[in-house]
Amino acid sequence: MSVPTMRPTLRLGTRASTLAKIQSGLVADAISGSVELIEISTTGDRSRAPVTELGGTGVFVSALRDALLAGDIDLAVHSYKDLPTAPAPGLTLAAVPEREDPRDALVARDGLRLDELPTGARVGTGAPRRVAQLRAARPDLELVAIRGNVDTRLRMVTEGRLDAVVVAMAGLSRLGRTNVVTEPLDPTLLLPAPAQGALAIECRDDDLDLVARLTELDHPASRAAVTAERALLATLEAGCSAPLGALAENKDDTLVLRGVVASLDGTTAVRREATGSITDAARLGHGLATELLAAGVSDLLGSSR
Repeated sequence: MSVPTMRPTLRLGTRASTLAKIQSGLVADAISGSVELIEISTTGDRSRAPVTELGGTGVFVSALRDALLAGDIDLAVHSYKDLPTAPAPGLTLAAVPEREDPRDALVARDGLRLDELPTGARVGTGAPRRVAQLRAARPDLELVAIRGNVDTRLRMVTEGRLDAVVVAMAGLSRLGRTNVVTEPLDPTLLLPAPAQGALAIECRDDDLDLVARLTELDHPASRAAVTAERALLATLEAGCSAPLGALAENKDDTLVLRGVVASLDGTTAVRREATGSITDAARLGHGLATELLAAGVSDLLGSSR
């Protein structure tokens, strides 16, 4: 849905990666009138260290939020899963557009599926969540920590350095690269990160005209799903390094939320599921997290909390 423009040019802050600019461009295209993309370098973009070593959540969003609060940009587009769960004073989450495919995807040599990879196959992923669940499904694989943009990761397979990588389906879809996927990984096997595949559009909370305009880009079902997933994440006090997956799906206006917390060695996984009203998504996420805590997941979350 197009949003009527009321100011000469909106300044939209974005990370400088190809994927981030494509995501921001999708939002810009939905806003009629002039929108200028302003590239902003974040701590996460400047460092080559593993994300789990960069000091917690927010490494990909803090610079964008600082620019918003300083008035250097009017709005920012984030990958929702990168946002800290605590609200940012002075800012508001004005819209969550319709979510892309939240699943993870396997990209493997020779078109192989996960169950077809040979014993000892080298599979690249930098996410503890994926490591924990993959080890539970295929303890015979060698999991290799990797970092870099999507193209960098895919080249590790085409150049023979790895047998496969696991990446987000949403990123491949937005880049027009779904043709490389050898298997979309079923959430019953590998639950995605909370809010994976969703975008978050943020602006200053006192910019009331812009808040009203951006609200027209909101997709209520997508917002409800990610609200439930992130309420679970917040209640567990878990961050980006947590071996935790969650996915909420809308079925006939009822949210079905699944969550898992697993040990990094893959030997233990605690899974729970709950259903609730789409209008009470935060309560649903909090309730399922409480069930997981009662089942003893605090020790599995460990230092990531």
